[in-house]
Formats: sequence, C-alpha cells, structure tokens
Amino acid sequence: MNKLFLFITILYVSLCCRGVYAQNAGERGITVEEMFSLADRNSKTLQPFVTMMEEAVQSVKMAKNSRLPDINASISLSFLGDGVLLDRDFSNSMNAPIPHFGNNFALEVSQIIYAGGVVNSRIEINRLQEKMAALSLESERDKLRFMLVGYYLDLFKQKNLARVYEQNIVLTRQILADIKARYTEGVSLENDITRYELQLSNLELQQTRIGNAVAILNRNLVTMLGLPEDTRLRPDTSLVSRSMPLEGMSHWRDQALRYALSLRQTSLVVEMNRQQEQVTKSELLPQIAFFANNHFDGPITIEVPPMDKNFNYWYAGVGVKYNLSSLYKSNKSVKRSKLETRRAMQQYEDIKEQTDLAVRADYIRYAEAHEQLHVQMKNVELARQNYAVVYNRYKNGVALIADMLDASVAKLSAEQQLVNACVNIIFHYYKLLYISGTL
Repeated sequence: MNKLFLFITILYVSLCCRGVYAQNAGERGITVEEMFSLADRNSKTLQPFVTMMEEAVQSVKMAKNSRLPDINASISLSFLGDGVLLDRDFSNSMNAPIPHFGNNFALEVSQIIYAGGVVNSRIEINRLQEKMAALSLESERDKLRFMLVGYYLDLFKQKNLARVYEQNIVLTRQILADIKARYTEGVSLENDITRYELQLSNLELQQTRIGNAVAILNRNLVTMLGLPEDTRLRPDTSLVSRSMPLEGMSHWRDQALRYALSLRQTSLVVEMNRQQEQVTKSELLPQIAFFANNHFDGPITIEVPPMDKNFNYWYAGVGVKYNLSSLYKSNKSVKRSKLETRRAMQQYEDIKEQTDLAVRADYIRYAEAHEQLHVQMKNVELARQNYAVVYNRYKNGVALIADMLDASVAKLSAEQQLVNACVNIIFHYYKLLYISGTL
C-alpha cells in the first residue's frame, strides 16, 4: 500500500474531522480505549463469564483433592436386645441374654497409589476447562467490544452526517432566500421556490432522523458502559488518523493463526479429548491403593455367651482392584474417544481454513476502503467545484433551478459517501483485529 497515499489520506481525513464538535455541557469525549476499559468494568454481559471463570478455578482445586487420602470415621451407640437359641427344628427355644449397650468406632484411611493415570488426566481436563472458561470470557469480551465499536463508529458517522446536512441546509436556505428575492424582481418562478422549499423540507427531515439515530446510539453506549443516563458521548475525532496501519496481509494471517479465539478454543477441545482418551484407557488397568483401618467395638457378640467387653483391632495393607468386564467393554469406549479426538482435529483444520479466508476477505475490503476514500475525496472536490460553477451560472441567469437541485444533490451525496468511507476504514481495521483475536 503506497505510504505517500496513506499519509495524504490521514492528513485529509484528520482535517475533515478536526473540530467537528464543540464541547457542550453534559458531553463527554471518549476514545475507543476508554470505551473498552469501561465495558470491561461495568458490562453486565461479562459478569456471568467472570463467575464461570471462578467456578472453573474451584473445579481444578476439587480435582486436585483426588490426590489426597480418603479418611472416614464413624461412631455409633446402640441398644442390643436379648438373643434366642433354637434347635434346628425350631424347638426348645431359650433366652440368651446379651449386654444391651453397644458401641462402635471405626477409622478408615485409604490412598490411591496407582490408577492408570486417571487422577492426573482428570486434573488436567479441569485445567483445560479453566483455560476454556478464560477463552470464553475473552471471546465474549471481544464480541462486546466489536459491537461497541459498531455503535461508536455509527455515532461517529451520524454526527459527521449531521454536520454535512447542517452545512447543506444553510446553503439551501441561502439559495432559497436568493430565489425569493429574484421572484420579487420577476426573474424566478414561484415553482422554483416550491421546489427548493421541498428540498429544504427533505433535508430538515433527514436531519431530524439523524438526530434521533444519534440519541438512540448514545443511549445504547451509555447503558452498556455504565455511565449516567444524561451523558452525551463525543467520539474521538482523531480516530481515523490513528487507525491506518501499514501491515500487509501476511501479518494479519500470522496474527490470526496465533491468537484467533476460535482456533485456540478448538485446540483446547483437542487436548481435552486426548486427556479423556487417557481416562478411558485407564479402565483397562488395575487400581492399587494403600489402606489402614482401626475398629473399637463392644460388646463381643461372636462369643456364646456374649462378652460384655470392648474389642479393638486394626489392620493395614495394599489392595489391588481390577474390573474384569473392562476387557470386553472398555475397548469400544477407547475407540469412541479416539474418534472424538479425530473429529476435534478435523474441526480445528476447518476453522483454521475459515479463519484464513475471513482474514483474506476482510483485508481486501480494508484495502478497498482506502481506495474508496481516495475516490470519495476526489468526488467531493469535483462535486463542490460543480456546485460553485452551477451556482455562479444560476446567479448570472444561464442555469436553471433544476441544474441547481442536481448540483446540490450531487454535492450532498458525495459528502455523505466521504463520511461513510472514513468510517469504513476504521470498521474494517477493527474487524481485522476481531477476526485475528487481537482486539
């Protein structure tokens, strides 16, 4: 992209936009960076995702608890009734007294020594989910920022259009006064006055619509940024000159491949599926655990007659548990997990391709917006020259009122398109930032 052309464009647009708005009571100038900062602090849209991040952090802590030993303690008091002794044919029954007060206290400790890596894999899955929650917050923040940029640039455009219409209304009123003066002299027709009054009426109606659009956009921004309702925002008029970088398409493609949120999220899904594969494979392996138990019971009822005494005993050891059914069940689960991982990798490649196409398309539109601005600058210059020539010819009586109307419409249209061209450059720049994950 020609650097000299960019310099001229920046200078021209800066001069066009400089001093557009005067500081009024209740107005607040705001830059895009300030708007982003306010949205990050005050937007209600982001609050659920912040809470989701906190939940994910707690889930990681809970998963790490699986590495700690399990300790169970129980205590009970009971009333034991007397027993009954019977022959095998249920005859000759006799009462067998048993101590009625029973107690039990048990302490059990177990620690998994080996579980096929399932504990570490589940912890890692929760860590990846924490990263996914962070990316979801970042993604929602970027969506919000891009939406705010749209409102901001629309407000910027509408206020510039208001200035354009105000200038054209002033010119139209001047010409209308001139036509009325010439009508009193018998030089102009009453129909000429009517046509220009209609032109003025249409301009004033459009000016009203622009004012309403400004009010709506301002209210949307103020509400989303958490500012007082009576605040009137004034966009930064130097925005255009600060938002025209010289980086080429390769820069934006590299940025997108490195930072695009959709790619980073899909990459995490691939990693989570791989960890889930490890969890599934662990079902094919045995579990080894250390255990220790202590029991304090009374009375001793396994003796006849029962002994009214307490009995304490403990034991410790290593246990191995293996689910034999996993030999013919888990192989199908492992195959499904591998297919899920393959599908996630295929989705990653698809999103990578789509992201690259989106960057290419928007960069072309970004470059086109610069060319459009160059053309519109020339069109405005030609439209203003044409308007001046037609106006002089009309004053000298060699041009019709229809020629004046055509020149006015052409001038207004060219000035509108110039404002749109200014905004399009900024919009496509921020869209590139949004697509590449660097907004």
